[in-house]
Amino acid sequence: MPGKIRLLSTDFDGTLVAHHLNQEGTRDSVLDARCMALIQELQNGGAIWAINTGRSMSLLETGLTDFDFPVRPDFILTSERDVFRRGLNGDKWEAFGDWNSRVARDHAELYQSASAVYTKVLDYVQRNTRARIIHERHGPEGLIAQNEEEMAQIIRFIDEARAAHPKFHYQHNTVYLRFCHADYHKGAALAELSRLIEVPREETFAAGDHHNDISMLDGTHAAYPACPANAIPQVKQTVRDAGGYVAESECGAGVYEALLYFTS
Repeated sequence: MPGKIRLLSTDFDGTLVAHHLNQEGTRDSVLDARCMALIQELQNGGAIWAINTGRSMSLLETGLTDFDFPVRPDFILTSERDVFRRGLNGDKWEAFGDWNSRVARDHAELYQSASAVYTKVLDYVQRNTRARIIHERHGPEGLIAQNEEEMAQIIRFIDEARAAHPKFHYQHNTVYLRFCHADYHKGAALAELSRLIEVPREETFAAGDHHNDISMLDGTHAAYPACPANAIPQVKQTVRDAGGYVAESECGAGVYEALLYFTS
C-alpha cells in the first residue's frame, strides 16, 4: 500500500491534454473529466498539484484557458526549468524563491562559455536541415524540426558537438528542442519545488509521456512515477525500471488510471 501522495507533478501536452488520434483512429476528448475531478478531489484533501511543462508561462496560461481547465494548479514549472507559485491575487504567477534567478544566471554563463559549441550547432542546423531556429531575448532558444527523423539527425550532431562541453545540453519533445544547461530539467525543477514546500520524493507522484519528462520519472524525485499508454517506449521503460505504473489508457485517462492505482 503506497503512502499518502502530497505532491502531483504532471506534464501538460500528451499527458493531461490529448492532441492525437487514439488507437481506434478517433480523437479523444482534450481533457479527461475523471482525471480533472480526481485531481481536484486530491487538492481538496490537501495534495498540491504542479503542472511541469516545456511550455513557457504565457503558452501554459493560453492552454489552460483554451482547453477550459476546470481545476487550477497550485504551482507551474515552465520551460522545463522555472518554478512559479500563485501570486497574492490568485491569478498571476510569481517566481518562487531565487531558483529562477539562478537558472537565468547559469544559462547566461553557459551560453557564453559554450559559445563555440552553440555556433557550431546553429551553423549545422542552418546548412544541413530545414529546421526553424527559435529566437528569444538572449538569442537562439531552440528549434523546430520538419519531422522526428530530422530531429534525430540534429540530436546526433548535438551529442557529438557537446562532448567537449557536456553542460551544453537540450530538452526535446517530438519536433521541438530547447537548448539548456544540463543541470536544469523537469526533474531538477520538481526537486526544487519539493524542497521549498517540504514534500519528500516518498510522497510525490509524477506523470509524463516524452523525452523531456524522463528526468522526473526515473524515481529520483518522485516515488510514484507513471505514464499514459501513448508515452514513447523510452518513457515506459524508465517508469517500469523505477517501479512505477504504465497505464493502459492514453493521456488524461491514463493519468486517472495511475492515480487510482497509487491512491486506492
